[in-house]
Amino acid sequence: MACSAERKPHVLPLLTWFLLWWWSTCVHGEATNNTLRPGDTLKARGEAKLYSEKGNYCMYFNPISDGESEAILYIYDQKDLWAVWIANRDQPVDINSAVLSLNHSGVLKIESQHGEIILFSPPQAINNTVATLLDTGSFVLQELHPNGSAIGVLWETFDFPADTLLPGMKLGVNHKTGHKWSLVSLLSKYVPTPGPFRLEWEHETRQLKIKRGEKLYWAAGEKEMKHILGEAYHQIVFVSNENEAYITLRSSEEELTKWTLLSTGQVINRNGGDVARADQCYGYKTDEGCQKWEDLPSCRNSGDAFELKQGYANFDLRMTRDEANSSYGINDCQAICWRDCNCVGFTHLYNNETGCTFFLWNTTKGTNIASEGDKFYMLVKSNHHKSTEKWIWAIVAIGATILIICLSLLCHRALRKRKYALEELKAKRMGIENEDLEASNRSSYAEKLEVFLKDEHDKVFKYASIVEATNDFSSENKLGQGGFGPVYKGILPTMQEVAVKKLSKSSRQGLLEFKNELTVISKLQHTNLVQLLGYCIHEDERILVYEYMPNKSLDFILFDCTQNQLLDWNKRFSIIEGIAQGLLYLHKYSRHRIIHRDLKASNILLDANMNPKISDFGIAKMFTQQDSESNTTRIVGTYGYMSPEYAMEGVFSTKSDVYSFGVLLFEIVSGKRNNSFYTDERQLNLVGHTWELWKEGEVLKLVDPSLNDSFSEDEVLRCVHAGLLCVEENADDRPSISNIVSMLANKSKVTTVPKKPAYYVRTKVLGEETSTRDFGLDSTHENSLYVSST
Repeated sequence: MACSAERKPHVLPLLTWFLLWWWSTCVHGEATNNTLRPGDTLKARGEAKLYSEKGNYCMYFNPISDGESEAILYIYDQKDLWAVWIANRDQPVDINSAVLSLNHSGVLKIESQHGEIILFSPPQAINNTVATLLDTGSFVLQELHPNGSAIGVLWETFDFPADTLLPGMKLGVNHKTGHKWSLVSLLSKYVPTPGPFRLEWEHETRQLKIKRGEKLYWAAGEKEMKHILGEAYHQIVFVSNENEAYITLRSSEEELTKWTLLSTGQVINRNGGDVARADQCYGYKTDEGCQKWEDLPSCRNSGDAFELKQGYANFDLRMTRDEANSSYGINDCQAICWRDCNCVGFTHLYNNETGCTFFLWNTTKGTNIASEGDKFYMLVKSNHHKSTEKWIWAIVAIGATILIICLSLLCHRALRKRKYALEELKAKRMGIENEDLEASNRSSYAEKLEVFLKDEHDKVFKYASIVEATNDFSSENKLGQGGFGPVYKGILPTMQEVAVKKLSKSSRQGLLEFKNELTVISKLQHTNLVQLLGYCIHEDERILVYEYMPNKSLDFILFDCTQNQLLDWNKRFSIIEGIAQGLLYLHKYSRHRIIHRDLKASNILLDANMNPKISDFGIAKMFTQQDSESNTTRIVGTYGYMSPEYAMEGVFSTKSDVYSFGVLLFEIVSGKRNNSFYTDERQLNLVGHTWELWKEGEVLKLVDPSLNDSFSEDEVLRCVHAGLLCVEENADDRPSISNIVSMLANKSKVTTVPKKPAYYVRTKVLGEETSTRDFGLDSTHENSLYVSST
């Protein structure tokens, strides 16, 4: 369109076009749209955006990286173009179909062809809501009066921080709901999935803490924080009352203080300066907030540290080693390199700053340090030990001179001292020999196990404290008998209740499970997984210490005709969803893919609120996220819960756990054990019985009669439908656990028709199943035969 200064009517369209262009760029101060109203959507395609009123913050979908078809919903700080909040960091959505929507019932969600992500769903329909991006950086969902005034906040992003703390955000805990506010780092600045570090405020000890998993890297109380932060300490506000305890950053009209937890473990003040340097804690340091969790490796010296370099290294490819695990961030690389005496530096392997490349001896000879080029970390040796060595030699020389003079003047006295020294040395040697003799009497496996555990785990309980906590393993404190030993209730000196699992002394097989459980469960952290608090090794005793579950295991309540009254349908459905969420974490969202291999009612523990927690990881298998299947000649697990491909061929995968979940789902709905439907006339287990009811259209007959028809027919039908899909004979036909979660939550309509499942026909009864077994060694189990669906 031509534009002439003499033709004034064209000025208005030109100005309108300019304003529209200016509004769409997300880099200008004044915004015209900061609110979603019922029925509104924010689309990923077309780069639609929401802006806060003054243009301080902008919300929009952004691809994970260039050329990617998956996107994440971010809130960006306009001034420094930094993401301050991430909506779906675990679940990227399709960029061509994704929308953020607010419906007329008050449900705020992200939708795409991958499914739905519910950000907030009210307990009942709400007619008048709006979602607004504020100039504080918070995206707030509010309920409004008919006159337009706000009734209250229903949901806000400040309650679910990512890796950045803004003024008004909280670090701490809500005492009423138990909800905790904490920051979790990104895996890398290009991969938004949760990384290894967590920043939290411990209100009981009044300490700011940085943890890597459950290992405490850095901590500082108010006194230490004042020393470390200096003037910046005055920007922190401390709040503690009966409702909540937290810290927040002070808001002012001047430059706002903003904290970000980096993937290295460093917390920075975005206006300049450091808040915490957990990246400089190497396990042995105890200064500047660093916490000790391991001793200094023999090849490292006090003061050695990795420094970030930039330039062009003369890499000798024969002297490098790659770690292709894409779940490793830069801090994982640092931890591995620190413990490897041959490693002198490292960098990331992939462009998204995941994976590791380690530099070995002499690799970087001829490195050209420059302002451009690659970034890498190099080990810088401390000069402290060199000066210490000089002092030692000087002291030795002086001491030798004094010794010669003393020998010439006091020969007799020196000879007597020498005699005493020799006797003392002899005594010490005898003591060492006795220790070696005692160690040699231990089994080789147990000795290697003990060394491994001390290297890998820092929470060790003293045997005396375990004995005291369990009243010397008294029978009154015994909770039950597991497959590899008894379990006792204990009370620690801190008054914390714990469950103590004592390994049978004669079980060599149990030693494998002991090591495996420690290795696997120590890496996991989820509300639906039981928490391992630590372990104890004393002579030939092997002990595991867990959080205490007051309602014992699911089978204890579910299959008891009096206790099962405690489980109404709502609780049962909540337990089903909780178990599914725990499996989803194991299969998809933990740093390693975990296959449990023994999912059953007795391995589901219930806390005081009947929330389920998956337990007993003794035979679990851990894979990288790239691997998902394996096979074995050692078949372990429980008949009735095992998938056919595992029981018959030793092949197991995440779909093996899905099969077990299907069986468990039927047991929760019916209140009956899997083997309780065997009769002389109908030799079917619960799976076969459920299939027969499904074919006859009588699924509701499966429901536990103790529920007295007080249940949701829709939820029961969804559970049974999902369960039948889980127990299909062909593993490839079974849905993934993420699809099951979606089915149960009614997020996706279940249209797949189940096929005839794989189920057992009883041929002979040799004994009842009570625990996990190695079927290559045990013959006391029910001998059963799979029935094929063909």
